[in-house]
Amino acid sequence: MARTTKPLTNTEVQQAKPKDKEFNLVDGGGLALRIKPNGSKLWIFNYYRPYTKKRTSLSLGTYPTTSLAEARDKRAESHKLLAKQIDPKDHRDEQSRSSKEAHSKTLEHVAAQWLEIKKGDISAEHATDTWRSLELHVFPNMGKLPLHKITAIKTIDTLKPVAAKGSLETIKRLCQRLNEIMVYAVNTGIIDSNPLTGIRQAFQNPVKQHLPTLKPEELHVLLRTLTTASIKYTTRCLIEWQLHTMVRPSEAAGMRWDEIDLEAAIWTIPAERMKRKKEHSVPLTSQCLAMLELMQPISGRSPYVFPSDRDPRKHANPATANMALKRMGFHKKLVAHGMRSLASTILNEEGFDADVIEAALAHIGNNEVRNAYNRANYLERRRSVMEWWSNHIETAAVGNMSLTGSKGLKVVGITYP
Repeated sequence: MARTTKPLTNTEVQQAKPKDKEFNLVDGGGLALRIKPNGSKLWIFNYYRPYTKKRTSLSLGTYPTTSLAEARDKRAESHKLLAKQIDPKDHRDEQSRSSKEAHSKTLEHVAAQWLEIKKGDISAEHATDTWRSLELHVFPNMGKLPLHKITAIKTIDTLKPVAAKGSLETIKRLCQRLNEIMVYAVNTGIIDSNPLTGIRQAFQNPVKQHLPTLKPEELHVLLRTLTTASIKYTTRCLIEWQLHTMVRPSEAAGMRWDEIDLEAAIWTIPAERMKRKKEHSVPLTSQCLAMLELMQPISGRSPYVFPSDRDPRKHANPATANMALKRMGFHKKLVAHGMRSLASTILNEEGFDADVIEAALAHIGNNEVRNAYNRANYLERRRSVMEWWSNHIETAAVGNMSLTGSKGLKVVGITYP
């Protein structure tokens, strides 16, 4: 007749005293309470491993942290695994490993991986702005959270202070970026689904505001103000360069001498400096070439046409033109990027081909075949547009007040150490 084991009682477990050597109190079904000489009590589950049939034991926790009832529940779970030929110890190790891996996939960690891939499609300036917005508004509360613990409610609560300040455009960008991170995490197998799909609906839509710019008839106001403004010569030239070439502030500020082909009168901006990571060629008008001639004595020994004041080995800050325009009285009336809008408005009003204007502004559509065609065939047509635009700027600068006119300023050469 098989020997039966009498189950333990709570009183027996509680009153069990240590001996000189460790011993076990058996509860049955492989469960036992191991009592050590120092008085500690440990629940263990004895079993035979599937396939190998070797005897082993699994710790189920210490008493009284783990009660008798809880130990029995764990024993039952282990028996269920064994019935499926799953080793309870291997199962626990796998769960522990998965948990540690999941907890290491924090929002900040995964966001860095996502941004590294996204950098291939955006400018360095845009990438920096993206990371700073997350650092400022999201990471302090959620950066260390594992992705699988992020919820819509937690995220919305994190963003509410930003919305309370009225920064709805920032909210819109943050929601978009967080959703992109989550989609990346889903596609790479880190999480099963995106929990932030609808968070944008928890906030008001921002009122669309176009970047401040001048009316076409106010162009002469800008040029007259530039003439008398108390700003550095390089800054004035940088503003006029942006106006003539219709490029973005970061593209102008980072322009290098080795990007310019004076003989062909072409400035080629490499793909890595463009917003959409597509190389862009700018036909240079006679006015643009005159500006380069004026800058040569100032920055000819620097790699950059518009060098930084503090270090000629670095380029000017992309925000330089904006700050100067603000000091000149154009606050909320014109920003550097708004000069592109001004040029677009005037050129469209003059009846120039809209596709040619878009190509001059380096605006790229989603049709790659058409984009390639435009780049291959619009360069010469853009040259005539750029010539008209530069001549229009000079005409608006009554009395040849632009830097490129025959009465433009001359500068004394400056040698960098």
